[in-house]
Amino acid sequence: MAAAPSLELRPLGSTGLKLSSVGFGASPLGSVFGPVSEEEAIASVREAFRLGINFFDTSPYYGGALSEKMLGKGFKALGVARDQYIVSTKFGRYKEGFDFSAERVTKSIDESLERLQLDYVDILHCHDIEFGSLDQIVNETIPALLKLKEAGKTRFIGITGLPLGIFTYVLDRVPLGSVDVILSYCHYSINDSTLEDLLPYLKSKGVGVISASPLSMGLLTESGPPEWHPAPSELKAACQAASAYCKEKGKNISKLAMQFSLSNKDISTILVGMNSVTQVQQNVAAAAELVTVGKDEKILVEIEKILEPVKNQTWPSGIQQL
Repeated sequence: MAAAPSLELRPLGSTGLKLSSVGFGASPLGSVFGPVSEEEAIASVREAFRLGINFFDTSPYYGGALSEKMLGKGFKALGVARDQYIVSTKFGRYKEGFDFSAERVTKSIDESLERLQLDYVDILHCHDIEFGSLDQIVNETIPALLKLKEAGKTRFIGITGLPLGIFTYVLDRVPLGSVDVILSYCHYSINDSTLEDLLPYLKSKGVGVISASPLSMGLLTESGPPEWHPAPSELKAACQAASAYCKEKGKNISKLAMQFSLSNKDISTILVGMNSVTQVQQNVAAAAELVTVGKDEKILVEIEKILEPVKNQTWPSGIQQL
């Protein structure tokens, strides 16, 4: 099955990898947002690849390893050469808690490879490092990851989390080139674009940038965020007002949010959770429309006005106080 190259490919830092501008976030395949059948999961992966998505991201934390297993079955069903798709998984965050020790990462990658039915991953991320000791990440975890890289179990090393300060803290303390990628979420969307301030620094370090959750974990959707969403109430209310305004104008806030995030070419890929063929098609269509028609600047200006009082508001995450 040949991939249809309908999506723009963007370079990822100094890795030499070229990622599709839309990335497949596989957390929903772990049935974390409602049940997803094996058939649906496989069909979603196949459709994503067919439409030009070449980057797939998962973690053992998603659905207690179910996401990795489903994604592995999806890859098997593709029946294409391994170098045709790019895979990242994570370690350190599990259903039972956090563990960033050298011993755990070494065991974790073998478990992940077995579930994914792969010999290696392209990127192995430390998952949500703000919940651990950042000094442990610098002194123990990254050195252990470099050994796994030497062993060929991962090609590149990444770190993920919500507070942007964790990235500079770690990158300033490890040898240049030992961290290849960062995965940031909820910091490059219509309501919060603070990741932009960090881009020149990351570029100077040769670090690739993946941005996840362009819909701010459901804030920028017509149905609104889930009950557990940690955003302050005034941020939720403003996003709800922006969504209602879009609906009134016959526009979908999720599509606009997706296009806003995709329009920054310094971000290699926008990672979006997907669990159905329809979702895959909608996300790829939004990206294709951006290339041919461009952003709807007029309505974006209006949305930004509504969100101005809460612009760049975030919420606490983890145990690190930076």
